[in-house]
Amino acid sequence: MRVSVILPAKNEKVGLERVLPALKALLPDAEIIVSDDGSSDGTGAFATEQGVRVVRSPYPAGNGAAIKRGARAATGDVLVFMDADGQHDPQHIPLLLAELDKGFDMVVGARGAEGQANLHRGLANRLYNALASWMTEQDVRDLTSGFRAVRADKFREFLHLLPNGFSYPTTSTMAFFRSAYPVAYVPIPVGRRVGTASHIRPFRDGVRFLLIIFKIATLYSPLKLFAPVGGGFFTLGCGYYAWTYAHQGRFTNMSALLLSAAVIVFLIGLISEQITALTYRRND
Repeated sequence: MRVSVILPAKNEKVGLERVLPALKALLPDAEIIVSDDGSSDGTGAFATEQGVRVVRSPYPAGNGAAIKRGARAATGDVLVFMDADGQHDPQHIPLLLAELDKGFDMVVGARGAEGQANLHRGLANRLYNALASWMTEQDVRDLTSGFRAVRADKFREFLHLLPNGFSYPTTSTMAFFRSAYPVAYVPIPVGRRVGTASHIRPFRDGVRFLLIIFKIATLYSPLKLFAPVGGGFFTLGCGYYAWTYAHQGRFTNMSALLLSAAVIVFLIGLISEQITALTYRRND
């Protein structure tokens, strides 16, 4: 199998100075693609000097956009995605590829607690992993890791689903689980990033992280999210009706509102489930 290594990079020249020589030494026959996301520090020019393939965007479009651009340009049977900031060691790539040989379609390098950037990110990732594990009924050890190897033909099936922002790992993982493509996890240590500071700002991006939680549910099985919410409204409606009937002997507008909300939320979940099923239907 021909391997293509894709590194999304925005102002990561310093990191590439360490990553690219190691990659070329370890995988001399692999196709190495730097997907330059509108860098202003000479990232693309440096990568070209190193003799690797470069695909560029004239302006920053997002990490997910860089991933999609690199995946479309790659010619390999297997795509390896890794950060360009030095956090991921190329020496761990063979571990991912070995799991693909066992029949898995996606292999993710799972970070431990020591590999999280800070406490807030670590807690958020624990929440994502727990929610994804509940949704898929599988052991999801690292939903947001950007270090992964996938079969190219299967990954390209979901390019239209991937966002241009930072949640491409979440989307692709849930898409693979939804389509019954087996996913494996390999524990890896993560180094300290070099070069510019992380482009993710937890406080600025708090709303985006909250939306990721809903995306996890809606990408896999929306009814698993909407049904409990609808059940909660139904329970509140029935409980409030019982209380008002016992004390006032009547059916109140609030009870009607809560019960109506339960029906509406459930029906939205049912419709979302059908839309999700149509989204994943393969057009052979």
